[in-house]
Amino acid sequence: MNRLRNRLILIFLAATLVPLGVTLWITTSLLERSLTYTSTRELDELSKSLEKTGREYYQQARENLRVAAVSGRVEPAKFALAERARWPETVAGFWDSGEPERFALSGDAGDRLDYLVRSPQEIRVYTMALAVGMNQLTTEFRHAREQVAASRSRDLRRGFTYTYVLLASLVWLAALAILVYLAHRLSRPIQQLTQGLAELAGGNFKARIESDRDDEIGRAIAAFNRSAGDLERSRDRLIYLTQLASWQTLARKMAHEVKNSLTPIRLTVEEMLARHGDKDRKFLEQAAQIVVDEIETLERRIRAFSEFAAEPPLDPHVLDVNALVEDRIAFLKAGHPEVSYQSRLAANAPRVVADEDLVKGILVNLVENAAEAAGSGGSILAVTHAVNGHVEIEIHDSGPGLSEQARRTLFQPTISFKKGGTGLGLSIARKSALVSGGDLLPVPGELGGAGFRLILPAGTNGQ
Repeated sequence: MNRLRNRLILIFLAATLVPLGVTLWITTSLLERSLTYTSTRELDELSKSLEKTGREYYQQARENLRVAAVSGRVEPAKFALAERARWPETVAGFWDSGEPERFALSGDAGDRLDYLVRSPQEIRVYTMALAVGMNQLTTEFRHAREQVAASRSRDLRRGFTYTYVLLASLVWLAALAILVYLAHRLSRPIQQLTQGLAELAGGNFKARIESDRDDEIGRAIAAFNRSAGDLERSRDRLIYLTQLASWQTLARKMAHEVKNSLTPIRLTVEEMLARHGDKDRKFLEQAAQIVVDEIETLERRIRAFSEFAAEPPLDPHVLDVNALVEDRIAFLKAGHPEVSYQSRLAANAPRVVADEDLVKGILVNLVENAAEAAGSGGSILAVTHAVNGHVEIEIHDSGPGLSEQARRTLFQPTISFKKGGTGLGLSIARKSALVSGGDLLPVPGELGGAGFRLILPAGTNGQ
């Protein structure tokens, strides 16, 4: 549904028909009002006749009520002097005036006539309903006289002309202002989108446009933001993969050169130990063993660099991420029984398409690092959920977290002297995630320590 087109059509119709309709209404109203002002002589005579009739009706009603009160046809309301504190204001005012009798109008529209009569110990109030509300009659008479007086003091033709021109101009100016505002509201997001595209073309991959619209322009802005985000992530991945390629070349050269030096050293030490006599043999055995162990450590690191430099063949197929996470946690739990493991797995998480060995290697690295960071009595939390065609696996620990310096060099290959470590684990893990079509990113830890998010592409409906 083309909502933008329909909105433009509605704006055009509103900008033309609404001012026209209001102008016609003003014209009709002023014409009718001018007709009411064409002659005021009849209105003057009618208002005077109305005043005379109203007075005569009021006098006749007073006389009828007095006769009815004297003859006893009307039952009065009695207000005893002993209950003066509860008298209505009109009754109390009549008593204070000292008058023997009084007629007064009551009711919201003055449609009742009260006849108040004084006696030594009480006040009797006789009431009769009137066919016409005297207050309304008085108001209509006053309004008619005001119209007569106003019509005699105004220039009708010039007044109506000025009024018509002024009101019509105000209507069209208001319509123009609304049209300019709506045009600006429609064109502003297009200008923002054009500016964002220019920034993106200029190399600013962080360009984003804020918008809460849900029409075609809003969807275009959302698509631009998604594209800019995808381009930024693709650029970062490309830069990282380019760096990895350089590091891989260096790793291959270093592994080759170091291996060439380590092999003769090891053979020489073993030969020297084999030919030596019994004298100081124990010392030589200890020294030789130390040298051999260190050489084996170096060889292990060299093998890790060789694996880092190698490009493993991929075998992607459909995987159940929840089952993989549970399997890796169960596999590694025995190595760190002092750590508490928790899981928050999505019930309907879609399956992913990736190489199972690569995903297992990434999870092993993340869970093992989390266990070492959490330490004895610490906790590890595994989370899975689906977002925008991807499946995310998060590993959180309760350790000390990552420093800012560590975050800057988190995925760069380094030399590690930690027992059993190579310094390449996270680099290899992110590389495996990238070649699988996803990524590995640090996120704020839910347990107060570090957190990592593995993003993998979700499988299609047919897989």
